[in-house]
Amino acid sequence: MPTESKLLSFLTDMKYLLKGKVLIANVLPVFTAYWLALHFSGARFMDHLGLFLLTMAGSTLVISGALMLNNWYESDLDTKMERTRNRPTVTGAFPLRAVLWAGSITTVIGLSIMMFTTYEAAAYSFLGWFFYVVLYTFWSKRKYTLNTIIGSISGAFTPLIGWAVITPADHIVPVALFYLLFIWQIPHTLAIAIKRLEDYTRAGVPMLPVVSGIGVTIRQIIVYVIVLLPLPFILIGPLGWIFFTFALALTLGWTILVAMGPKTKDKKVWAQMNVRYSILYLVLILLAMIILTAF
Repeated sequence: MPTESKLLSFLTDMKYLLKGKVLIANVLPVFTAYWLALHFSGARFMDHLGLFLLTMAGSTLVISGALMLNNWYESDLDTKMERTRNRPTVTGAFPLRAVLWAGSITTVIGLSIMMFTTYEAAAYSFLGWFFYVVLYTFWSKRKYTLNTIIGSISGAFTPLIGWAVITPADHIVPVALFYLLFIWQIPHTLAIAIKRLEDYTRAGVPMLPVVSGIGVTIRQIIVYVIVLLPLPFILIGPLGWIFFTFALALTLGWTILVAMGPKTKDKKVWAQMNVRYSILYLVLILLAMIILTAF
C-alpha cells in the first residue's frame, strides 16, 4: 500500500507539472494535422508508422519540456494562485533545480527526435517552444496583456508540426488549423482569466480583466469568437459540407453563448461555461476532421 500511495502521488504530481489537459490539447492538433496530411497527400498510415511514432514522441517531449520550464519559472506566481498551489514546484514535491534540468533535457531530446522527421517540422517545434518559453513565460506574461496573444501563437504551431512531417505546410488545411488554434486560444484564455480574476490580481499578472476590467474582456471574447466564423467556409473545399455544417453549428453556438456575456449577472459562471464550451468546441472540431477523412 505505501508503494502504491507513493506511485499515485508521483503520477498526480506529474499531471500537475505537465498540466495534463494542456498537454493533451497541444498534442491532439499535432496528431490531427499528421492524419490530415496523410489523407490529402494520398499516403497510407501504416507506411509511415515509424515516422508517426517519432512525431508523437518528439512533439510530446518538446511540449512537455516547455510546460516544465513554465512551471519552474512561475513557481513564485503559482504560490499566490489558488488553482496552481498543488503543483509540485509549489509543494516542494519536485525540487526547482530538478524541474529546470528535466524541462531542459526533455526539450533537447524532443527537438533531437523531431530532427529525424523533417527539418520543417523540427523548426515549427522549436518556434512553438520559443514563443511559449522565451517570449511568453520569460518575457511577456509578467509585463503585458499581450501575453495572451503570444501564448496563442505558440499553441498555433502544433498543427504545422504534424502536417510538415508528411509534406510542406503550404496547404490551406494547415494554414486554417493555425488560424483555428491561434484564434481559439484567445477567448479560451480570457474566459479563464475572468474566472480566476482574484488569482491573477493577487499574483500581479497583467491579464486583460485585471488591467482593463471584465467588461472590456467580454467584448474582446465576443470579437475573437466571431472571427472564428469564417473557418467552416474556408474548409468547405477540402473537408466538405458535412464538416462545414457541423463546424458552423458549433461556432454559432459559441457565438450565442459569448453574446450573453454583457447581460449575464454572474460573469464567473458565464466564464466557466465558456471555458467548458471552448474545450468541447476544439475537441469536436478536430475529431470531426479525423473522422470525416478516415472513410
